[in-house]
Parts: sequence; structure tokens; C-alpha cells
Amino acid sequence: MKNLKIFVTNDDGIRSPGIYAAVQAVKHLGEIIIAAPSTQQTAMGRSLKGNKNAVFKTVKFEIDEQHFEAYECECSPAVVVKHSMAVLFQKEKPDLVVSGINYGENIGATITSSGTVGAALEGATYGIPSIAISKETDFVSHHKYTEQNWTGTQYFLSLFAEKMLNRKLPSDVDLLKIDVPDDATSKTPWHITRQAKTPYYSSIMKNPSLKSKLGDSKITIDLDIPTLKTNTDIYKIYVEKNVSVTPISIDLTSRANFNELYNLLNEV
Repeated sequence: MKNLKIFVTNDDGIRSPGIYAAVQAVKHLGEIIIAAPSTQQTAMGRSLKGNKNAVFKTVKFEIDEQHFEAYECECSPAVVVKHSMAVLFQKEKPDLVVSGINYGENIGATITSSGTVGAALEGATYGIPSIAISKETDFVSHHKYTEQNWTGTQYFLSLFAEKMLNRKLPSDVDLLKIDVPDDATSKTPWHITRQAKTPYYSSIMKNPSLKSKLGDSKITIDLDIPTLKTNTDIYKIYVEKNVSVTPISIDLTSRANFNELYNLLNEV
């Protein structure tokens, strides 16, 4: 029987408690290899940025007296994945990429800015089943390693990781984006959801002018609840406090009828 390999990464950095929680959740499923950015890389999306002279540095990574192969690198999450494929997995690709567990839910129209999703997308471009998993937290925790109860999120990561290692997803599903409420337990319902087109995080700036600084904007959640579609990631986690599982495709092409679109654009 093949020894399954699971590659664990994140955007919060190699020292994030979230990545330790992720490894703990899946370590019983196969051999774990870890590589992550040296520092916090929140909101880097799928950016291919990094120190051109950076190399992988070995990191001591231990859970319950078990040692794991782990590395850090001065670059974005997507570059960590790309470099890992060239260096760590040059002979054999991993069977699963896990990106997370992220501090802060990644839902709605802003998911393309997520480094957690960006890393999973990068893994998916190599044909590897991938998971981007995030836990609902307050804003402070987006940039600070606060204490969290990871148990509920770990349960769902383990659940879906095992399923993805044993089953082939439909051809248009390149990764699963999983968002877990802060107080989730193993009994919390989960739903297949669509990514909402509505922005989840909003920037508010008082008295904006040409002299306004980027840092003057304050991040908030400002949603028009009655207009939210009930089958979306935002609605399931924010309103119903259920787990959202969103199938994501690398193909960003609209599913519109091409003939209708051509005729519309070709009208004189």
C-alpha cells in the first residue's frame, strides 16, 4: 500500500499555532512534510513574491514528542508551494496539500486576496487535491497569534482530508475552501456552498481626501443580511454558524453561454 504524503503550508507563518493544529489534525493520515513562509503573509493572495536569495531553512517542528520534516522560507505562500514542488517533491508529488489552519474566515468576494487560498490554488495547479481551511476569529487575530480552541476546525480538516485522500473529486473541483465557525464542534452541520459575490470585509475611512493614508482605513464587516443568498459561504458561516465547504475551480472563466455573449458583443 502506498505511503500517502501530505504537504502542509499556510500564510500565517511557520510559527503559527494554526499550522501546528493542522498537522495535529492530519498526522494520522500519512507522512507529513511542512513548509511555510518565515513571517506573517496574510492577504498576499497568489502573489509570487519573495527574497530571490532565500532558501529553505530547516525548522524544529514537534508535536507530542513527534518530530516532523519542516522548512521556512522568506517568500509568499504561493512561492513556498512552487519552491516545494521543485525542491521537496521533485521525485513524487504529495497526495494532498493542506493550507491553514488560517486565523480568520476567508469567505465572499475577497477570497482572491487570501494567502491561504492562494497557496491551495498553487498546489492545485500541479494537479494535487488541495484544501484551504480557515477558522472564524476576531480582527485582532488576523495579524496576531491569539489563543484559540482549534478542536472543531481540526475535526473538519481531518474529516475532509481523509475523504480527499480516498476519493477523486469532480473534474471542475480543484480545491475545497473550508470555513469553520469559531464555536464549531463535531456536531456542527456542514454545507456545500457557493462563494458569495458580496465582499465580506469592508474598508471604512472617515473624511477621505488625497491626504488620507492607507492606514486610515478600518476593516469591518458590513453586510445587508436580507440580500444574502442562503446557499453562500457568507450566509452559512456568518448567519447560520455552520461549516461552509466551497468547491473552487482554477478556471475563473464565466459559465455564461458563449454564443449568447458573442452575439451580445457582436451587435452593431
